[in-house]
Amino acid sequence: MDIKLVIILVLSIVYGLFELIMSLYQNRQKRIVKSGDRKSLWILTIGITLGYWLSFMIGAIKIGRIQPWNLFFVMGMVFVFVGLIVRVTSIITLKRHFTYTVTTIANHELIEKGLYKWIRHPGYLGQLMIFVGIAASLSNWLSVLFMIIPVFVGYAYRIKVEEHFMIEQFGQNYVDFQQRTKKLIPSIY
Repeated sequence: MDIKLVIILVLSIVYGLFELIMSLYQNRQKRIVKSGDRKSLWILTIGITLGYWLSFMIGAIKIGRIQPWNLFFVMGMVFVFVGLIVRVTSIITLKRHFTYTVTTIANHELIEKGLYKWIRHPGYLGQLMIFVGIAASLSNWLSVLFMIIPVFVGYAYRIKVEEHFMIEQFGQNYVDFQQRTKKLIPSIY
């Protein structure tokens, strides 16, 4: 087996374990006051799982493969590590306000510092960068396409649900926050 493929698989598993452990730790805290998730976590999980499955399946064959794949492997790994930094930074910025489901906790505040000064969902941006990076590192343009479509559909639904819930919880403060910031990419989207 190619060493690059081993690195991609190990990195994917380690990242998945990181998210699982964080989720289990957070579930033990039980600080939730109100939930408005509307099954968005399940839809997102299905999109991510489908994206991984399709991306790795198509990446395992030669159709769509870009040769040589060293450049794309390196570019993909850079995306993964930058995405991981963005993801972890957003979690650290939110501190006790970070949750895996769309919820509010006791004494919930709207966070507008750090990356949240410019975008409303930097944690999701970080994850999208990780998933695109993993797919790109397979050096197969079809892998990127098959990863990003189901994953982005899951995040689009999740963001819609979360934004609606945040407006319910914070009212005009969140509407003002929406007008000052973009969803995922500063100054663009």
